[in-house]
Amino acid sequence: MPEVTIWFWVIKILCTTVGESFADWINMNLGVGLFNTALIFTSTLAAVLAWQLSTSRYVPSVYWLTVVVVSVTGTLYTDLLTDSQGVPLALSSGVFAGVLALVFGVWYVREGTLSVHSITTRPRELFYWLAVLVTFALGTATGDWTLELTGWTAGVSVLLPLGLIAAIVVGRRLGANAVLSFWLAYVLTRPLGANLGDWLGSPSGDGLGLGTALTSVIFLVAILATVVYLTLSRSDVIEAQEPAHAPRTPSPARERGMLAYYAFVAVAAAALLAWANHQPHAAASEEADTPAAVAGHLTPQEATAPFPPADIAKFRTITADILAKVDSGDQRAATSRVTDLETAWDDDQSTLEPKSEEGWDFLDGQIDQVLKAVRAPHPDQATEADALKTLLTSLGGAA
Repeated sequence: MPEVTIWFWVIKILCTTVGESFADWINMNLGVGLFNTALIFTSTLAAVLAWQLSTSRYVPSVYWLTVVVVSVTGTLYTDLLTDSQGVPLALSSGVFAGVLALVFGVWYVREGTLSVHSITTRPRELFYWLAVLVTFALGTATGDWTLELTGWTAGVSVLLPLGLIAAIVVGRRLGANAVLSFWLAYVLTRPLGANLGDWLGSPSGDGLGLGTALTSVIFLVAILATVVYLTLSRSDVIEAQEPAHAPRTPSPARERGMLAYYAFVAVAAAALLAWANHQPHAAASEEADTPAAVAGHLTPQEATAPFPPADIAKFRTITADILAKVDSGDQRAATSRVTDLETAWDDDQSTLEPKSEEGWDFLDGQIDQVLKAVRAPHPDQATEADALKTLLTSLGGAA
């Protein structure tokens, strides 16, 4: 295990951002679907984790590769429940929180400690990686749920986990329990990194418009550079560190007092979310269910003429693929594939919308109807097919 220094937290946030952007990019550009992408990364995680467990000491490249893969995999698990199975984010957040509490409970009963500094045996390392995986899934669910509740943009939403992490730093300085502080911050770095990735990749207006691919490349390069530095400097190798001073003796009374501080921070955060939820805003789910307002009906030629033919062909291919899956009765595959359509359309908004706002709004409204039909709690095959055929016709394809 690495020493928990500032470098640990820097690279952890970098990894969480990659978990958000790289998962979206793989799912969209390879066209394998959300379910298959999750299977691929589960297999990759098993292989990388086996490599990590086979090492007898901390190796930065292996350890942080494992964290990156865990980050992507945990993100995909939450997305799979939300996008493919229609599980509400509130429910998945509660379930993952319960699973994490169970993991910590069993870990503590068996080993007597949850400290990362005590991970010196195989069972403790297995508990650690299981907890890390669940924290990524939990952080994804709670982060997305926050956006759903508040309607905040990705840039604004960065401020909440950042503020909570700052409150934890203050709490630790004032004597809060080190293990509790570590795991609270560990969970919160997931929504922080994810929101940062969304802000960088989202179309201009909501973000910087870099796109998921470029965002992934930037952060992967940053991770690689940091890992190279840590490998050469060995500044995060525990056995290489000489204590500069005697460790601070924990004060049980102070730690109990700081529990009240953390409870106050939690209540304040909940109050902020409740207040934001009651402000006028369009939740993500509402945006997906409400078609964009358009001036009137457009012919396929009018709707698609302003846009590059290659882009329209891409959307037409995905739409036809979804329709084929609906017609064959493969609802799971159709639900997974429709996410590719949503992601591709959102990623191209910054380049397409300026070419023709009317055409973009017209197609956007029809795509919203497809998303609503395919992701309905109890999808109706005829409704799905009608929405898909309408969109396919507008894209210049044969319905």
